[in-house]
Amino acid sequence: MSENIGQTTRHPHGSLWGSFDAIVADGRLVGTEPFVRDAAPSPLIEAIPDAVHSDTRIDRPYVRAGWLEDGPGGRREKRGAEPFVAVDWDTALDLVARELERVKAAYGNAAIYGGSYGWASMGRVHRANAQLHRFLNSFGGFTGSVQSYSVAAAMTILPHVVGSFGGVIGGMSSWDGIVRDTELFVAFGGLPLRNDQVGASGTATHELEPWLRRAAEAGVHFVNISPSRDDMADFLAADWLAPRPNTDTALMLGLAHTLVDEDLHDRAFLARCCTGYDTFEDYLCGRSDGTPKDADWAAAIADVEPQAIRALARRMASHRTMLTASYSLQRGEHGEQPFWMAITLAAMLGQIGLPGGGFGLGYGSIAGIGMPRGPLVVPRLPLGRNETGSIIPVARIADMLLEPGATYDFNGEQRTYPEIRLVYWAGGNPFHHHQDLNRLIEAWRWPETIVVHEPWWTAAARHADIVLPATTSLERNDIGAGDRDNFVVAMHQAIEPVGEARNDYDIFTGLAGRLGFADAYTEGRDEMGWIRHLYEVGRQQAAQHELTWPDFDAFWAQGYVEAPAPAEPTVLFQAFRDDPVGNPLKTPSGRIEIFSETIASFGYDDCPGRPTWLEPREWLGADKAGAFPLHLLSSQPKTRLHSQLDQGRLSLADKIAGREPVYISPADAEARGIADGDVVRLFNDRGQALAGARVSAAMRPGVVCLPTGAWFDPLEPGATGSLDKHGNPNVLTQDVGTSSLAQGPSAQSALVEVERYAGKPPAVTAFVPPATA
Repeated sequence: MSENIGQTTRHPHGSLWGSFDAIVADGRLVGTEPFVRDAAPSPLIEAIPDAVHSDTRIDRPYVRAGWLEDGPGGRREKRGAEPFVAVDWDTALDLVARELERVKAAYGNAAIYGGSYGWASMGRVHRANAQLHRFLNSFGGFTGSVQSYSVAAAMTILPHVVGSFGGVIGGMSSWDGIVRDTELFVAFGGLPLRNDQVGASGTATHELEPWLRRAAEAGVHFVNISPSRDDMADFLAADWLAPRPNTDTALMLGLAHTLVDEDLHDRAFLARCCTGYDTFEDYLCGRSDGTPKDADWAAAIADVEPQAIRALARRMASHRTMLTASYSLQRGEHGEQPFWMAITLAAMLGQIGLPGGGFGLGYGSIAGIGMPRGPLVVPRLPLGRNETGSIIPVARIADMLLEPGATYDFNGEQRTYPEIRLVYWAGGNPFHHHQDLNRLIEAWRWPETIVVHEPWWTAAARHADIVLPATTSLERNDIGAGDRDNFVVAMHQAIEPVGEARNDYDIFTGLAGRLGFADAYTEGRDEMGWIRHLYEVGRQQAAQHELTWPDFDAFWAQGYVEAPAPAEPTVLFQAFRDDPVGNPLKTPSGRIEIFSETIASFGYDDCPGRPTWLEPREWLGADKAGAFPLHLLSSQPKTRLHSQLDQGRLSLADKIAGREPVYISPADAEARGIADGDVVRLFNDRGQALAGARVSAAMRPGVVCLPTGAWFDPLEPGATGSLDKHGNPNVLTQDVGTSSLAQGPSAQSALVEVERYAGKPPAVTAFVPPATA
């Protein structure tokens, strides 16, 4: 509970980086203290006060000058470059309400895009995208998105292969069982500890490192298959295999061929629990195309030793083996294939459904994956119904804005992009998570109006027409619960709103009142009314699992409620393995679909009916690699969550000359005359960015890594092709779908060149607010 200590107060709170006590003095957030139950708290919570009181906070509502003077669409080519004009809240809300009414009357609700994609904050009531979507649904609907940038390809392919998405990435075999039963843990993409600092919808505790240490002590042997040795902790003493990026599917095929060639595959499991294996084996062994996918073939593609492939296949077959593939693998071109192939490889080993064996996709990709989790009920804000039915794959925003009326393939359907007149964004930052930012800038010029709720002057706010200052979670009350956590936490308001900031709920309530549906939107509840309501809904659902939650007042005073961990480890697909007929999967066959008749019927050349090696347009084996000989990877940074907390002390301290560090091998640095700490320019046909060189022997030669999230900072704001001064990798990544099936992002398929920057680098201005009038 909140309490006074001397001249300071402490307030329980939660965040995407962990739960903590907020320490406040004289109305200002001055510190954070980690949740007492967190065994390995993230240091990132130390940077939260920096963000809350940052000079980048938006102090009041603003309207872009050209839009205010000329009306909707006015001087939209100047977005990102024009100054903003301060207005009062009534004026701002009147403008937004009138624009929503105009677009609805003239073009229909589908002409409104409710973007709001992003991590926002931990709170369940003040979850920005939920508030926006509930508001727009109450208004008659909108065009929305499906999937996520994190796992779009996985979300689409897995239901075809194993019948579900959530049961694989969200409910896989738990770490307590891995410690007890696994002998060999093979991680395609590694198990980077930096990813455990953040949890989707928040996290109360961080448990990956303690579980990995227990696994090492228990004798589990780890194999890190990644271009970076740092993608697995040193204390695991893992074997390191460093293939070319985007070649994991080929490498897995080489492993699978060895299993067949040496008769190490489990024919009985394949016959009993899978369908379509014979068709896949015809491809694997070259009977269908004349090319056996053996270890030598795979080694030539992945640039690893063929004997290493054969030796690993034998080890996997002779030990209880757990396979995983990180989220990053499916964020490349043809990203559906490595996940499908990982499942196929696990099926060939025949250990799916056995304690300590099989596969789990996403271990180490985010906090909470594989943690022993009790039956915690996560309360959610009801969103209502979107009457338009208009959706796009989340990563196809630029396509939609640039090509209204164009048709595209998506998961067996041919769909048409709507014509968007108004973009409404609350929570998230498209100029962080979207690819090819120069193309996005062009697309961003097409809507007549862009409305953004933001606490800070991010690139999303700078490229808006109407900017409404939103509170951070510390400036409001809420209830927090992570999707993979065992805690529901009370989030007490710690400080008053900064400047004139308002929470999203109050903003939408004001708009709903102007538009005539305030009662439907609020249901007669204020902030605390909704918090109490959601808690009581969760409490009733918990009782159905024979869990007893305290009443709300007791919960609010204690600060959290915990669900007990299960007594036995979770084993993914154990019931299915034990009885495939009585416990079928939700696939057409009821079994694991190594060959999918459904996908094959779609007729996609870029995603056939079985796992396949498909060459990306950009990889180190491509012709284009001559002009741009380095493969660019963009990982989750260790000093923030994507772009959140980039203005915090940890992120700033890690920068080089104020710019994001790019990791480069000693060989590649020496060949280019680059020394550690130099400012360098990364470039390709799509864009250019400055970064600070960090020479690292942990990087495979030919590969550079520029973490995501440096605030976009073009030398010429609003212009395309301008030099990004700060190190945002998405000025370099390609904006193409993973395939016609999923249309996910392909950020990890990008080639670049790097050179030492000559002359004095331009100053970083990402954290300097834009001009205002």
